[in-house]
Amino acid sequence: MTGSGAGIPFGAGVDGGSGRPPHGRRRRLLRWVGLGLVLLVLAGAAAGWWVYAKLDGNITEDTSAEAELRRYERERPAHFGAGAQNILLIGSDSRSGTANSRYGQDEGTQRSDTTILLHLPADRGSATAVSIPRDLMAEVPSCLKPDGTRTGERFAQFNWAFQWGGAACTIRTVERLTGIRIDHHMVVDFGGFKKMVDAVGGVEVCLERPVVDEEAHLRLPAGRQLLRGEQALGFVRARYGLGDGSDTERMERQQQFLGSLVEKVKSNGVLLNPARLYPLLDAATSSVTTDPGLASLRGLYELVRGVRDIPTDQVKFLTVPRRPYAADPNRDELVEPDAARLFQQLRMDRPLTITSAEPDAQVRREPDPEPDPEPRAGSSEPVREGAGPATATGPAAASPEPSPTRSGSPVGVTPVPTFTGTTAAAAGCR
Repeated sequence: MTGSGAGIPFGAGVDGGSGRPPHGRRRRLLRWVGLGLVLLVLAGAAAGWWVYAKLDGNITEDTSAEAELRRYERERPAHFGAGAQNILLIGSDSRSGTANSRYGQDEGTQRSDTTILLHLPADRGSATAVSIPRDLMAEVPSCLKPDGTRTGERFAQFNWAFQWGGAACTIRTVERLTGIRIDHHMVVDFGGFKKMVDAVGGVEVCLERPVVDEEAHLRLPAGRQLLRGEQALGFVRARYGLGDGSDTERMERQQQFLGSLVEKVKSNGVLLNPARLYPLLDAATSSVTTDPGLASLRGLYELVRGVRDIPTDQVKFLTVPRRPYAADPNRDELVEPDAARLFQQLRMDRPLTITSAEPDAQVRREPDPEPDPEPRAGSSEPVREGAGPATATGPAAASPEPSPTRSGSPVGVTPVPTFTGTTAAAAGCR
């Protein structure tokens, strides 16, 4: 049949032509597809580099604190727990900047509204966050002021250290108080805290009664509440509209809130959601001032990578054992030997357990802690021992656990101190 093309195999054309595009056109098509893929890869790489550079550039490096700490290196404590890290988290009440100015007039000074010592053991199986009361009376060393002059050593309220000498003065005060070497520090202000809470979509809390605290700019009804940035800041700062108005109760509330925040961040809704993760990273990096060791995205990533798999029931929060200061009940002092025991466990990277407070529970003391293998640097006197009874923030019970020697060999059974506090798993609404 002329011109029908019937019986021609492989779909050849009527006149013997091929149904496929000519070889030259097919080559041009493949070339354009390849070029498009290359452009996509380059665009993705450029976008990834831009994101990395932006986040990395957000972080403020605290070189002045590093220089001041180097000046006093010889008086600083030794680091006993190989592989462990101690990070000082400082919440600044600075009024500078648009985000912070509504909380008061900027007078060029700032205090540490919140100070938390975060201990990460060598095995990274847990994390312990210890709140240090702002009203605690402590030995504050001579510190470099912003104007270049130096303060004299004095026995003063703890949060004055940050106002007088910033992060370096606070670190040296904590090291004198605890004998614990601080490896890194982070300072976050009001605005940064609000940004991070908003970035995770808010944090849930439960209130037994309505809250009204004009000084903290906070009004909340009773019940389950999702707090976003502004309300969250008011919640952790409030003193007079919640509970008995004490700083101790406020620290407990901060610990509960941080526990809920940790649980939220570890959830898949944040870590596996780019729309939530990037704003969180952007907020965190742009609001933190830290030592050079953490002042890069890689440094922060290494820190987060070491703690991301810690179970929430092993993220522990507690307050240093304290009681009203004898000379002024509006200030605090340490309860000894309870505080010494807590500091030694952290200093030597030894375990401790946490239990919730029970008002009528009998409190049983532990044996006195074993002495450190070396005296604390910067101090010729042993840790001060007190005679006061254990309080709700002091040791409450004991459980046996083998105590290793320096070589790691068990030599007997010693009690593991138990302190009252909370965990990230216990935080939030139930």
